[in-house]
Amino acid sequence: MKFSAALNAARRRNDLDEVMNANEPVDLVIIGGGITGVGTALDAVTRGLNTVLIEKHDLGFGTSRWSSKLAHGGLRYLAKMDLQIAHNSAVERGILMTRTAPHLIHSLPQVTALGADTNLFQKSAMRLGFIAGDLLRISAGTSSRVLPHSHYASPKQTLALCPAVSRDRLRGAWVNYDGQMVDDARIVSAIARTAAGYGAKILTRVEALRMSAHEVQVRDTVRGQTGVIPARAVINATGVWAAGLDTDIHIRPSRGTHLIFSAERLGNPRGSLTVPLPGSISRYLFILPAPHHRVYLGLTDEDNPGPIPDVPETPDADIDFLLRNINLALEQPLSCDDVIGTFTGLRPLIDNGGGGAAADVSRKHALIRSCEGAFSVVGGKYTEYRLMAEQCLDRVLAASGIRAGACRTRDLPIIGAHRHPDFRGVSRDALVGLPKPLVRRFGREAPLVAQAEIARPLEYLDGTDVTRAEVAFALTHEGAMNVADILQRRTRLGLVKDDASRVDAEVQEIIAEIAEKGNYDVIA
Repeated sequence: MKFSAALNAARRRNDLDEVMNANEPVDLVIIGGGITGVGTALDAVTRGLNTVLIEKHDLGFGTSRWSSKLAHGGLRYLAKMDLQIAHNSAVERGILMTRTAPHLIHSLPQVTALGADTNLFQKSAMRLGFIAGDLLRISAGTSSRVLPHSHYASPKQTLALCPAVSRDRLRGAWVNYDGQMVDDARIVSAIARTAAGYGAKILTRVEALRMSAHEVQVRDTVRGQTGVIPARAVINATGVWAAGLDTDIHIRPSRGTHLIFSAERLGNPRGSLTVPLPGSISRYLFILPAPHHRVYLGLTDEDNPGPIPDVPETPDADIDFLLRNINLALEQPLSCDDVIGTFTGLRPLIDNGGGGAAADVSRKHALIRSCEGAFSVVGGKYTEYRLMAEQCLDRVLAASGIRAGACRTRDLPIIGAHRHPDFRGVSRDALVGLPKPLVRRFGREAPLVAQAEIARPLEYLDGTDVTRAEVAFALTHEGAMNVADILQRRTRLGLVKDDASRVDAEVQEIIAEIAEKGNYDVIA
């Protein structure tokens, strides 16, 4: 039986009513609509399990939208001798770039300049590290056509990739390649929609009040109704909020902050300027080219004790730290006046009681079973979401006595990829004439997006590269239910407040037009 991959308010109501009034338990309830939750939902439903995912807010609402947008191959973990994570990351990066989401991830040159800001030891260590990265890529089976070999770049080539780099004693650069996502939140929503296309029920705005081995008490935050979803197994994939459902779990949140700048301010870089922190060979800052004519500067890695907010604030200390250290490598220093936006996420690291700096805490994931029998998956890295889902689901099924097929996600394309069953008939010719940013964000699904029943569908929102059709599509197919869903998690225009303010009224007009034509609820 084939299901629609469209997520919208009407489908949400129907699916929620069905599971709340069911006489039989579903096979699996997953709590949390971040990358781990949607990845587990896709794995489960393609094994033949009756799968329900619930999310308190919106898809990609939490940590999964605050990453550096890199499909990281694990190079930094080699320096820490964390060889298993390094290898797993390289393998999973290759799967993402060649099978799962080749339309949403591309190779990015990472440029480490050889100038006055690096000493001889760091320069040598970086070159050895990049050679090791090449070996890691080869061992993972990823072709150099996908990720080129690392190499030396002349000073002229270095400046062409990263024009803002300091010229002081610049002798060129080492260039390594990693995967860069079009957007982390977009990958989350695409995976969720792919799972929905295979029959999973993806229910946003449904809060888990309590979980046990065989049921989840829930509240529909749209209609205010409460109920119970019975299940043969329950997995808590709420990341940094996991302890809210199982108090025996101990999370050590680590704060990762990025700053946003105009790409023009840094010369419109085509590569990622990668800068080692003074005195370190394993921690780096980087300036990443980003969508919408922006660049991101990151990344901090600091403990963040205390209550866990829905949307973390960006401390002034993080801004000062990033500016102070990146300016060591720039020709023209950046100041606070250049910052046009910030975003901060909390990594769900496992607190093993060992102390030490947050940057040194392991990124390994773990599956923990509560005293009531529910499971929680915590820790891990975005790039390894698929492997986490496979390993954890194998253990959950074995422990619960649930029979299912083998994992299929290692070679399963997500929606928009040319190998996805719904898009094998969409040729490259069908993409000709469509806006390039639209194609980058949707792949072979772009022609469908362009057919949105909205006035002037391919006209850009004021001062952006986002079309009006994408706003409509977010509501009719991607599960968005309000302006914030569209600006903050479908288009990411909300990362810069000025961008969001400029288009807010037009987005509301489009939502109103679409809502009049169909059964698409809009909430505050």
